[in-house]
Order: sequence, then C-alpha cells, then structure tokens
Amino acid sequence: MVVDGTLPASITAAARALRAGALVGLPTETVYGLAADAGNDAAVAQIFAAKGRPSDHPLIVHVADASGIAHFAREVPAFAQALVDAFWPGPLTLILPRLAGVATAATGGQGSVGLRCPAHPVAQALLRACASSDPALGGEPVWGVAAPSANRFGRVSPTTAAHVQAELGDALLVLDGGACAVGIESTIIDCTRGVPVLLRPGAITRDQIAAACGLRPLSKEELPAHTPRASGTLLTHYAPSAKVRLMDAKALQAGLDVLGSDAAHLAVYARTGLHSASSGVLLRRMPADAATAATELFAALRSFDDAGVRLIWIETPPDTPDWEGVRDRLQRAAA
Repeated sequence: MVVDGTLPASITAAARALRAGALVGLPTETVYGLAADAGNDAAVAQIFAAKGRPSDHPLIVHVADASGIAHFAREVPAFAQALVDAFWPGPLTLILPRLAGVATAATGGQGSVGLRCPAHPVAQALLRACASSDPALGGEPVWGVAAPSANRFGRVSPTTAAHVQAELGDALLVLDGGACAVGIESTIIDCTRGVPVLLRPGAITRDQIAAACGLRPLSKEELPAHTPRASGTLLTHYAPSAKVRLMDAKALQAGLDVLGSDAAHLAVYARTGLHSASSGVLLRRMPADAATAATELFAALRSFDDAGVRLIWIETPPDTPDWEGVRDRLQRAAA
C-alpha cells in the first residue's frame, strides 16, 4: 500500500509499524529502502526473507542525526567525525566499530556497523517519530532502522514508490516521497582501520572525502586484509532481467551497423548520438553529466525491462571521479 509520505498521519502509521516489528518502504535521497527496527533481530530477519538476501550480508542502519551514532557504535575516529560534520544528513555511510550486543542481525554478525543519516525529509520525519518518547506510538523507541534497497536481492534498486510496490507487493506500507534525487546508493567509507577506505563509490566523491577529513581514501584493494562486508559490494548486483553489456560508442555503432534491420529486442543507452536501421532497437540518450545520469540510471534500466528487451547495450561511462558511482553500478550490472 503506497501512502503519501508527507502527511503526518502516514508518518505516524509507519512509525507505529516499525515499532511493532513490521517492515516499511522508505524514501531516501539515494534509493527507496526496506526498513525495519535495527535493534529488533526478528524484524530485521523479515528484510532478509523479503529480499531473498543472505543473512550474513550486512545492512545499513539509518539514524535521525549524529546523536544516533552512540546507540550503535563504540568508537568514532576523528576523521570519521569530520565526515559526519561535513556530509550528514546526506548520501554517506560510515562503517564504524559496533557496540557489543547491538544490531547483531542487521550487521550480519560483524563487529562493525554501517551508519547513515539520510537527507530526505520523509526519512527524517519517520526516523524522528521512531525515536520519539510519545506513548501513543506504542512499543519502545527505535533509534535506527536497517534499510537496504527495497527490491529483490541483486536486482535494480527502486527510485520511486511504484518501483517498490511492483517489486515487493501491495501489502507493504510504502511512504511515497517522490522520485529519489540522487538515484544511486550512498558512498560507503570504512572507518575501522585508522584511515578512510572506500568500499562503494557514490555521489560523494573521493576528492570530497579527502577535502573534508584531510585524508585521501584508499581503495579496498590497497588495504584488502579484514575488509568488512558491506552493502552493494558483491561482484554481481543492480542487474535488470535483460543482459547488460558495456561498450564504447564506436563499438556500439559498429554493432548496430552489423545487425542492421535485423536487430530486435535490444535497448541502447548512450551519451553519444547513435542510429539504427531497425525499429526493433530502443535508443535512449544517457545524460552527459554524471549527477543527472545517476538520478535516472535505475529507472532507465527498469524501463528497458518493462519494454521487454533481452539485451541492453550501454556506453561505458568516462573514467573520471564524478562518474565513479555510475560506473561501479553498471560494471556490477554487467557482471
């Protein structure tokens, strides 16, 4: 059931549901999440079941503000605090040492926890309501919600309430907060090893991280030992039903020329203007700037599936810092 997430009654209903151990579809500025009380292992187990997600693959815990860190993490390094000060609320997840006995299921049993403070006003309103001491909401306060993307495990992330409902069914309460502004999942920085380590790129770039904390983030390949498991870092992820292939513009046009008028069940998503002799090819222009491309990426992949194509050819994104998040998602979708 999709409801208007801007209405106070909808926020109250969602907060009651979460405090009672139920699941809720939650809009954030990145993608829509499937939320449960992070402190309720039985509720969190429902997330893994609904998504078909392995229970040892950790979830990100969303908190209303920086004060929520103390409920889940036992230590915040100085550089991590600088990142909180610079980017929260916003699309940045920090991996921190976990308090013992807290959010065990949500973290897949690891000694670390991923924490994020979302900027979306509906997410903010819900998280504040969950943490409220108002007895009318029932149950105990919820200090954070575990909320991976609200889709089947490994598939394309949802960026509208309709995507969530189509993926997970009408019975789920989904707060409609409109289309997600960022469109790809948060940047994840591991803060458990004395230096920032980039586990997943996103809208917040390496240069922005370095400028905020004074340390340039390492790649996980540079410090591979004891890398925490984290959301969205498996080789294959974010995949539509159609097979995805990445190519440069020259290879794309050459492929279209070879297929000629016989091409069918094919979508092509490219920044470069291309042409095809076949009406069976769906040509769609990818935005030329990284931020706009990120915003529409998952919706575009879903639209190609909806059109019934079997193959999706995509122009490889530029190898520049601003495109790193989009490039990461497409490489995993194509894997």
